[in-house]
Amino acid sequence: MRTLSASEFVWGWMLRYTWTCSCCGRQFDELPIHWSVEAPALYDALSETERRSRATLSTDFCTIGDNAFFIRGQIEIPLLGSSERLTWGVWASLSAASMEQVRNAWNRHDRASEAPFFGWLSSALPLYPDTINLKSNVHLRSQPDMPLVELEPTDHPLAVEQREGITLARAAQIAEALLPRH
Repeated sequence: MRTLSASEFVWGWMLRYTWTCSCCGRQFDELPIHWSVEAPALYDALSETERRSRATLSTDFCTIGDNAFFIRGQIEIPLLGSSERLTWGVWASLSAASMEQVRNAWNRHDRASEAPFFGWLSSALPLYPDTINLKSNVHLRSQPDMPLVELEPTDHPLAVEQREGITLARAAQIAEALLPRH
């Protein structure tokens, strides 16, 4: 699987925070705190022909063939000294049985009462060692919130950041690396 380049990340939600880019010296008044990948890494690895014949991709789900099932969710990382969180919009693979349960619960108002679903992180995130196949639990949340992807508590830097949080300076470092060259 390939790691996406910075230009392939979608960013959104902004935090009012003044920071200066270390590569160009430009000062910004807002800091992007949501980054998202468009599709699971396995989908990205398919040719256009394979995508058309074997895969379906929506905003919430992806299926490849009869045996690869993915759900879109968020990894939330507390921003120290703030009530906000940096979020990574990611994909996790689920078993066929788990995906069936998720789809059955998806439009219910009480879907957040479902037990977490075991999954494997299926998004290659830059700035971290390999993130593909990190063990996770996917927690459904009330609509319209995206599911929470909780990483297994390991020493992987992404899992550590999810547990312990990051500084605003680290969030700015992520923005520097992922924003289109400015």
